[in-house]
Amino acid sequence: MRKYIIAAVLILSMLPLRLFAQGYGGNLNIGAGLGYRGYLGRPLSGVMLNYEFNAAPKFTLAPFVGLYTYNHQYYWGNKNYPYRYYNYRETAVPLGIKGSYYFDNLVQAGPKWDFYAGASIGFVFRTITWDNGYYGDVNAVRESSPLFLAGHLGTRFHINPKVGIYLDLSSAISTLGFSFKI
Repeated sequence: MRKYIIAAVLILSMLPLRLFAQGYGGNLNIGAGLGYRGYLGRPLSGVMLNYEFNAAPKFTLAPFVGLYTYNHQYYWGNKNYPYRYYNYRETAVPLGIKGSYYFDNLVQAGPKWDFYAGASIGFVFRTITWDNGYYGDVNAVRESSPLFLAGHLGTRFHINPKVGIYLDLSSAISTLGFSFKI
């Protein structure tokens, strides 16, 4: 698992953030999320980090990385091992890019508000660990595809010119967090 996190951090650190910013900077978004059927196909919680920059008028791109976990039990046994519940933990590290179109002018809520919709595409690196003593099929928990596509709808409220709060409702993981102007 550690190698996936290190790989994600290295990939994101290689992005020339100021080059993408097109003159005004970007937003570093950090949030906590909840979802169902997202990256793992099960309920999960975790954290998300992305850096959003202008790619065109009213359109942004945001490379992202996240970390999500899920704990559950699986009932298993056979003639050599008694039937009982075994715990397992799934960990997912999604890595991808998110595109958002801003329709602030359409809503006309004022300069402190942003409204957007878009899609994300990326890959998910997963690990599954089982309780000691589990000798059943370690693939008993179905894994969804490592490639994903998700839609999102969101809003951001600017507390001041440098800090905002955002809510991102997604078909993968919905997040609530802080946005920092860089």
